Amino acid sequence: MAAKTDRASADKGPERGLEYAVIGNCRIAALVDRNARISWWCFPRFDSDPVFSRLIAGDEEKGFADVVLENQVSAQSSYMRNTAVLETVLTAQDGSSVRIIDFAPRFARFERVFNPPQLYRRIEHVSGVPRVRIRIRPTFNYGEPFTSRVAGSNHIRYAGGAEALRVTTDAALSYIVQETPFALIRPVHLVIGPDEPFEASVSTVTQEFIQRTRDYWMNWVRSLAVPLEFQADVIRAAISLKLCNYEETGAIIAAHTTSIPEAPGTSRNWDYRFCWLRDAFFVIKALNRLGATQTMEDYIHYITNIAIETDRPLKPVYSIVPGDDTEEYIASKLAGFRGHGPVRIGNQAAEQLQHDAYGSVILGAAQMFIDERLPVMGDAALFRLLEPLGMQAVRFAFEPDAGLWEYRGRQSVHTHSATMCWVACDRLWRIAAKLGLADRAAFWRDHSERLRKRILEEAWNDKLGCIAGTLGGSELDASVLLLPELGLMNARDPRFIKTCDVIGRELNRNGFIMRYTAEDDFGAPETAFLVCQFWYMDALSEIGRRNEARDLLADLLARRNSFGLLSEDIHPTTGELWGNIPQTYTMAGIINSARIISRSWQEAWSPE
Repeated sequence: MAAKTDRASADKGPERGLEYAVIGNCRIAALVDRNARISWWCFPRFDSDPVFSRLIAGDEEKGFADVVLENQVSAQSSYMRNTAVLETVLTAQDGSSVRIIDFAPRFARFERVFNPPQLYRRIEHVSGVPRVRIRIRPTFNYGEPFTSRVAGSNHIRYAGGAEALRVTTDAALSYIVQETPFALIRPVHLVIGPDEPFEASVSTVTQEFIQRTRDYWMNWVRSLAVPLEFQADVIRAAISLKLCNYEETGAIIAAHTTSIPEAPGTSRNWDYRFCWLRDAFFVIKALNRLGATQTMEDYIHYITNIAIETDRPLKPVYSIVPGDDTEEYIASKLAGFRGHGPVRIGNQAAEQLQHDAYGSVILGAAQMFIDERLPVMGDAALFRLLEPLGMQAVRFAFEPDAGLWEYRGRQSVHTHSATMCWVACDRLWRIAAKLGLADRAAFWRDHSERLRKRILEEAWNDKLGCIAGTLGGSELDASVLLLPELGLMNARDPRFIKTCDVIGRELNRNGFIMRYTAEDDFGAPETAFLVCQFWYMDALSEIGRRNEARDLLADLLARRNSFGLLSEDIHPTTGELWGNIPQTYTMAGIINSARIISRSWQEAWSPE
């Protein structure tokens, strides 16, 4: 899929919206715009200080690396098919053009995965005599310009924060330091990463790494179990989801960015470079359906380690290395996406009470007891370590919390949170039964049935004619669409069918499902939370309205950016994407919904 832009408009930066591709290697990730400007890169890991921070720098021309083609009139940018390698062609008014290839290395080397915290860039002549400028302007300490720049024999060292940045290149260093235009008559290469010597030919290594990284992704995609329909869409979502996996610990972050607001002119700006436990259910389900068992296994180990290593109540969100600081503060040197501050670092949600965390962990860990593909299966010892989480779920099932939408100014007994506490008990009795622990199975089944009965009784609102978002409450909440998926009730239950009808009517804004419409701590929501659209189409499919679900999926896929990515939110009137990107919830939604809605492979040659 190619995107065309003119340089004049692209120079305005983020104003053109969330037209960014993500490149990465499960250790680092960067966002690159349609003109090959690297506008966001946290170094040396997902949640580090962004050395390229242009994405949220407002109008300031800082925190980026790009290639400026003189008299540029167009740009075409796309991924190499089935990879995370990006290719951009810039064309000038006289027809001269250059090709830029961007990637982060990832492939097998010395019997392990090689994925250094480095970005590679190759700039090559395509036609004519193009004149280009290479600009590299890193920031440190969340928005401060570099304080020193020293050129060596074939590298430039930028400093100003805890980690120095080295650019190794075969281009003339003076041209880069002074941002001098030069005629591109041979390929030039840049390796951006740690301040370490690069003891090889940068051109030879870059060429080799392009091919090996391309081959890695092609082979990884080949192993995926994709549906008959929407194959390219699922593949792109799968690669994007994989790029959100911090492989060292197994964590999967919610998104690669911070503080892209949920809507224009709002302070709903959050740091999503962390791992939310509730994502376990959606991510593991997506990875399981794809057959991406190694990533799924690593993620299960991440959440299981959190569960068994703490003697304190579970937090809803953790750093990619559990135990690292998640304290929230404002980065005053960054003006924000399109100037919409504040820019938040860290996330206060880690301090909230969100009782669905207990069910989320047990739901994720339950896969270890049923998936025979995993080399290490769950056993009685692991079950006993999970039981205390079940007891916490029983204790907190009907206690107020901030809920999955993380309200900051109020607490209620949320239907979703109570349901996830029921999930904890339900899965524990099923695990116990599978292990032959009859007494424990009976114990947890009793709790499960008691919780289920009370939730269904108290969540139903006669006046609304549907299941409400809180027990005994009267506000609508799209999260109740998950009740059949979680197993609390059957999708064909008349109560659920009525709920779908009410939500489809009352939470619908110009064809998009809002998560809720009541005012919260920041006023009335303006944008639709995209994962709710997937929940709605899944629910429609389950209650027999598959054609409607198919139309919704096709429409939403058409709303993706030029690189096949979706963020967290969409404006129901303008159709503009908002919120952090790429959003794990949303990309997993593409995979899960496509699997449900697609025709089967057996129907491949059948008439539609």
